[in-house]
Amino acid sequence: MDTLNNYQTIIRNIFSEYANTRIPINNSTPGYQLIFDTERDSYLLYRTGWKEELKRIHFCVFHVDIIDGKVWVQENASDFDLVGALEDEGISRENIVLGFQAPYKRGFTEYAVA
Repeated sequence: MDTLNNYQTIIRNIFSEYANTRIPINNSTPGYQLIFDTERDSYLLYRTGWKEELKRIHFCVFHVDIIDGKVWVQENASDFDLVGALEDEGISRENIVLGFQAPYKRGFTEYAVA
């Protein structure tokens, strides 16, 4: 399997597993929406629904792009270690960009700058 297909599969699997294991037992109405755009290599996991029919739930939990052969973590609005999961699945730090960090801060991390 080539690198791009491998990265795509890893991202889809992590997002899908997260979505399938994090639905609250007492309130299954807010669910997850998986958005996989393999043509543009953009992957999102959204939390959607209603909480007790009064509060709208709609936000991006994860957003990852593959840009120029690197995995850009654009958003992680959870306590789940998404970057660690990517590493555990075989994506090296040299190929992970912390896109949610300001560009000037990326050089101070152990991850790719761009």
